[in-house]
Amino acid sequence: MTRGRWVVDIGLPILLVSVGLTEIWLPMDSVTGEGSPVVSTIGVLWFAAHPTQRRARPWVALAAFAVWPVLGVLQQGGLQLLFFGQLVPVMVLVYSLARHGEPRVRGAAAVCGITFVTVADLFLPLLRAPNELLFHWGSIILSYLCGHALRVSADRAAAEAVRAHRVEAAAREGTLVAVAGERARIARELHDSVAHSVGVMVVQAGAAEQVVEDDPEFARRALGTIRSTGSGALTEMRRLVTMLRDPQTAGDLAPQPGVASLPSLVEAERQSGLEVDLQVSGPRPDLPAGLDLTAYRIVQEALSNVRRHSGSTHANVAMAFGADALEITVSDTGPSRPQPEVGPGHGLVGMRERAALFGGRVETHESECGFTVRAVLPLERV
Repeated sequence: MTRGRWVVDIGLPILLVSVGLTEIWLPMDSVTGEGSPVVSTIGVLWFAAHPTQRRARPWVALAAFAVWPVLGVLQQGGLQLLFFGQLVPVMVLVYSLARHGEPRVRGAAAVCGITFVTVADLFLPLLRAPNELLFHWGSIILSYLCGHALRVSADRAAAEAVRAHRVEAAAREGTLVAVAGERARIARELHDSVAHSVGVMVVQAGAAEQVVEDDPEFARRALGTIRSTGSGALTEMRRLVTMLRDPQTAGDLAPQPGVASLPSLVEAERQSGLEVDLQVSGPRPDLPAGLDLTAYRIVQEALSNVRRHSGSTHANVAMAFGADALEITVSDTGPSRPQPEVGPGHGLVGMRERAALFGGRVETHESECGFTVRAVLPLERV
């Protein structure tokens, strides 16, 4: 129990006792009957002890309604009739139990309060007038309705607070999921872009190393390609890192190549020594930005795999736009090269994840005649 509740639960009975004893011993005009003030004092103190348990043990508090009937039986009806010492504490107890009790306790408080005043009005001659019955019933019902209304309002406010907390937690969780997804996308972008550029640089550096003495001009061009490719890779990496630092700038800084950029990609591959044939068939629709980027990245990663893993110097890229799907095929005709003992790459995994994001699929086929990557992407018309 908090300190505030403890003060209220103790202070309220003290206030009821003070008012009741003042009415008895002053005495006040509201006191009627020839009963003993001592018995009335015992009743006031006994009744006031019960509301202290209205929160912790509400069924104990309900027992207060039996205090005055028990005293009345013991005194054979010879009790003082009190307004502030009897009716007001009953009204306060009904209100308090309706405000703080569980549904069963609230119902029991209403029944006990009505029963208490009804029995008193029917068995005590001074209270048999209809106006007395109407006043007592109205007082008890009003006390119950006030407590019940405040309890319903508090429960509704608590439910709204819980609902708002759940909505906030769900929104926070959704934000975290979105951030994680965006970071995964950026990681794939970084892998595809930088891996492609580094692969070009490695091929050019190897070629330049072999002909640096026999063909200085070729070596010079290769070094120029390495420099421009490395500069572009560094710029793209800076943009991607900027997105990680400030997601608000992602839309402005993120490189967004698409199918229209494939000729430039093919030309860059040719300059690196890999002959690439690009064939595009079917009417080319306007693709959504995400799907357009996915198609480009799949071709880019597939060509990077040709350079890294194949002994072929020639690759074929075919893009077929159908009525409902875009089919991408990248194949080479060379045997696979022995690879150093390094960890597995993420190229094929990344391609499959990108395709799956748009409901597509990626299939691979390896044979003695080469390696083929085939991707099917459902078309989303814009």
